[in-house]
Amino acid sequence: MNAQIPPSASTPEAIGATPVMAQFFEAKARQPDALVFFRMGDFYELFFEDAEKAAAALGITLTARGNHGGAPIPMCGVPVHAAEAYLAKLIRAGFKVAVCEQMEDPAEARKRGSKSIVRRDVTRVVTPGTLTEDGLLDARGANRLVAVAVRAGSAAVASVELSTGEVECWAVARENLGSALAALGPSEILVPDRLFADEGLNAALRAAGGLVQPLPQALAEPAAAEARLKRLYGVETLDGFGTLSGAEISALGLIAAHLETTQAGRVPALTAPRRAGEADVMAIDPATRASLEIERSLSGSREGALLGAIDRTITASGARLLAARLARPLLDPAAIEARLDAIDWFVEHRSPRQRLREALRGLGDMARALSRLALGRGGPRDLGCLRDGLATGEAIAALFAEAPAALDPPPPAELTTAVAGLDAARHPRLAEFRRLLAEGLGTELPLQARDGGFVAAGVRVELDQARALRDDSRRVILALEQQLAADSGVALKIRHNAVLGYFVETTAKAAEPLMAAPLNATFIHRQTLANQVRFTTVELAELDARIAQAAERALAIELSTFEAWREAAREVAFEIQAAAEGAARLDVAAGLAEWAGDVGATRPIIDRSTAFEAEGARHPVVEAAVKRAGDAFTPNDCRLDGAGVVGPRLALVTGPNMAGKSTVLRQNALLAVLAQSGCYVPARRLRLGVVDRLFSRVGAGDDLARGRSTFMAEMVETAAILTQATPRSLVILDEIGRGTATYDGLAIAWACAEALHETNRCRGLFATHYHELAVLEGRLAHVANLSLRAKEWNGDLIFLHEAGPGPADRSYGVQVAKLAGVPPAVVARARDVLERLEREAGAPAHLDDLPLFAATAPAPERRGPSVVETALSDLDPDSMSPREAMDALYRLKGLMA
Repeated sequence: MNAQIPPSASTPEAIGATPVMAQFFEAKARQPDALVFFRMGDFYELFFEDAEKAAAALGITLTARGNHGGAPIPMCGVPVHAAEAYLAKLIRAGFKVAVCEQMEDPAEARKRGSKSIVRRDVTRVVTPGTLTEDGLLDARGANRLVAVAVRAGSAAVASVELSTGEVECWAVARENLGSALAALGPSEILVPDRLFADEGLNAALRAAGGLVQPLPQALAEPAAAEARLKRLYGVETLDGFGTLSGAEISALGLIAAHLETTQAGRVPALTAPRRAGEADVMAIDPATRASLEIERSLSGSREGALLGAIDRTITASGARLLAARLARPLLDPAAIEARLDAIDWFVEHRSPRQRLREALRGLGDMARALSRLALGRGGPRDLGCLRDGLATGEAIAALFAEAPAALDPPPPAELTTAVAGLDAARHPRLAEFRRLLAEGLGTELPLQARDGGFVAAGVRVELDQARALRDDSRRVILALEQQLAADSGVALKIRHNAVLGYFVETTAKAAEPLMAAPLNATFIHRQTLANQVRFTTVELAELDARIAQAAERALAIELSTFEAWREAAREVAFEIQAAAEGAARLDVAAGLAEWAGDVGATRPIIDRSTAFEAEGARHPVVEAAVKRAGDAFTPNDCRLDGAGVVGPRLALVTGPNMAGKSTVLRQNALLAVLAQSGCYVPARRLRLGVVDRLFSRVGAGDDLARGRSTFMAEMVETAAILTQATPRSLVILDEIGRGTATYDGLAIAWACAEALHETNRCRGLFATHYHELAVLEGRLAHVANLSLRAKEWNGDLIFLHEAGPGPADRSYGVQVAKLAGVPPAVVARARDVLERLEREAGAPAHLDDLPLFAATAPAPERRGPSVVETALSDLDPDSMSPREAMDALYRLKGLMA
């Protein structure tokens, strides 16, 4: 625990400071890189440079308080009751905030002497990765604190979700740190300072997002890291966590060090580190993750992303688990099949699924409630969340305990394990804790324990007695008020405040009789205000003391009861976390079954081949958008095989712009993500050999911050694919080489296609407008052409969105320009140039013979039928003689003159 801030100055800045400001300087010295929220009564106040930064970030008034060093002290403040909103804004702006609380009541400080000041202490340091309050978190999104360590050439990533207690560590190759960090989506990343010399790691950190916190290298040394880790978990050895590598211990030790600093000695309720490795999950680099819009769309929202399209979960914990599964698809077919079995059971058992989903609506976020309680930030409502959640868990367990005939076939292992975690009857300690809360917690629960009133009547005899005395005394106060008013003949009220306690109050004019004999013997004058005069009586003073003692005693008993319940929750933390995880797994399986029924998704076939066979595949996000518009989505087939047995290794995709090439590419990549995440897929059939790495080079964008053009950024991503893709990988490439000269681009695209086929030997979809690449189908053994169809009708272009074998004959760029609203004169000129180029193909020098654009008259706009068309429409060929037909033809020719 942090040592309490002494009231005397000990830092150089504090020389000559008042005792209160000396406390501030002490707090600031311990947290120099944080803004100090210094509690003063009902406000958190900030001083000096902290105040200037906070005022600018929050848009609040900067004022001054007193003087220090001969100058006014800059100051701003925020109300305690609204602090969460201000904290959230500061954290989003990239600040750390040290919260310095009053550790005692001002009355206690006065007992030490009139000049004594309230003791204060830093109770926590708020950073992006250590948030636990509901108001600061996305309920359906994870908030991970991540640490990176490198030892002896090996790297590791450790992660803690402090709001739920979930801990993971992940051994990775140094070159794959970017994919590992992107999969976790951290809010804050801890990095030993010496690693910043590694440019590759810096690039991975930039791509991952989140606030990067440099820490001293000494904190990552294995011996010190191991000691902190043992202290965090309260164990003598780490053997129970498996054989952790030096890098993993260092990464976990960095997290332990950060938690010691930020939580001020509070020990969170953490799960044992769950270990994973590169061989367990599909690697998806940051660029691929962004271009496929798996968890977030390019705009940064869930809307328009894969996660938003398939999420049918009821609970916040279920939503977070689904996001985690999509972020890290599995590689083990057996583990994938276990998840699919759970969805399959719910697909076949609609009635139990609907009853489960209805029951889940009463389930709160138990994991986050437990975490807040363990860290001393929770309140009675968090205990209520655990009570109600455990009751819901028992109800869910009862659903699965029905007669075997109703649940035939029985639920698979994935579901029975989840239900077992929820069933308190199987865990005696958890059942006792649930009974304790069910009997002890009241129905109306305050937000804060200090507000009281949350312990049910009959739980503690001494509490009932104190409450009775307090409540009876209040009735006596009302009776005394009526008696004093009757005896004095003066209209008065008995009121209360923290300074005077209970007092008699009346108007200044009505107070005159009370200050004169004989009433002045009963009414003792205490205070005169502008419009009121206040008195007390001996009887009222005695009653005040009895009421205060009873209220204080009642609150003290409730607070001690709350602490006992909070400690009881810590003792069954493992069981509560297992129950929360079980509920999340049930929610995800039932939600995915619900989605599968809504969209007609099917169970994929997963094996260890290198096949990719999709029939009637659809893009889940695009299909949802198309349906909302009232249209139908056109499904397509795709057949690939790294071995070249059931399909080509590489498919060259051609077709017009807007025909759907990018959609086809993305939808097949997303099928792999869904299938290996253990989800059904929007396709009539999918057979997938597990994909170890997924790569996507789709879309164009520059990287101005790093001085990279669009073409350079494209080449960097392409280079990463060509150097990392394996025979088990899946690659989608869109328009490689378009950002440079035509022949340069064609040469690069050609070479990349050859490398993917011959060197990487991976499954790939390669979209291009370089129709010259179509000849590779005849030159390379496992290349095939695939094209998106379009037709011209009455001069307009109609997209069929159908993929079929063979190359596209044209790109229809001029027609697409027309659809986009390019001015008719420009479209006409483009068509003229295109026709000349096509007639004179192979002789680009003839472009010099083209007339200037300005010399070409713009095509006249059609405003109605021409004279010739009108005359032609008046003719009736069936009733005309040969002579009449000949005359009509000459007449029409004359009209053309």
